Amino acid sequence: MTDQNQATEPPIAERPPTPAKAKAQKLTSLRRDPNGWLILLLGLGAPIAYIIAAGGSGLGLWGWQAGLAALPWIILTALAALVLAVGVIILHRRKGRKTRWPLLGLGVLATLGFLGYLLPYGVAYITLPAIHDITTDLADPPQFTALTLRPDNWDNIPGVDDGDMRGMNPRQRWATEHQDAYPDIRSVRIDQPVAVVIEKAKRLAEDRGWDIASVDPAAGNLEATDTVSLFRLKNDVVIRARAAENGAASIIDMRSVSRVGVHDLGVNAKRVRQFLSDLSGTTTAASQ
Repeated sequence: MTDQNQATEPPIAERPPTPAKAKAQKLTSLRRDPNGWLILLLGLGAPIAYIIAAGGSGLGLWGWQAGLAALPWIILTALAALVLAVGVIILHRRKGRKTRWPLLGLGVLATLGFLGYLLPYGVAYITLPAIHDITTDLADPPQFTALTLRPDNWDNIPGVDDGDMRGMNPRQRWATEHQDAYPDIRSVRIDQPVAVVIEKAKRLAEDRGWDIASVDPAAGNLEATDTVSLFRLKNDVVIRARAAENGAASIIDMRSVSRVGVHDLGVNAKRVRQFLSDLSGTTTAASQ
């Protein structure tokens, strides 16, 4: 009986490892994966560096220019993680080695998630003009009274070297670029008196967390500031309502201007669209 049992038992070398031993082997394998650790470090380091750069600017630890200046280097770090990961995978396949995925996979996922977050901003930077003042009325934009329009608002308007805009002053070039990029940004007509519309605009602004600088329902004016992103960038907004049809309706115009920077990446146009859409929907629902 003893000889038969010994004959049927697998050799010690062929026995499957115990759970504790398998876990120890896995940890040893991870420790011996320097490429995986490097890719993970770069993949996680890029978004962490972005949070530090943007958050530090928002907290006032350094200027927004310094935070933005770090962004290209942060993006290069993320791209380096991807390039290294692809290189490691190709090298392992050529040498017939098995790719160690835990660390490498986490690093790639972190990198792709971060680059995916930045992608819309990159597309906006490439496809939209470098302007930061958006309004529904190009001929007669609403004017700030409580807030102050930035003194360099008309500086650095693109189109100086564009033959089609030769001879135009900065404001004319701004209007041309604005119209080409945002033809849908227009005045809105609402079937409510001016005072009612401005009161509802105030409630919408407060719901969005905007800082109200001034509101005058009788005069049809509201000014506020919206603070956005980790950089805590401020954008000033003015809403103007003018009476139409003997006061039974209102023509609403809106203007949104970034306090700093040249290119707003389309955020002001998005703000105007969403706010006027919500305002029109609110007033329509209230009138039914």
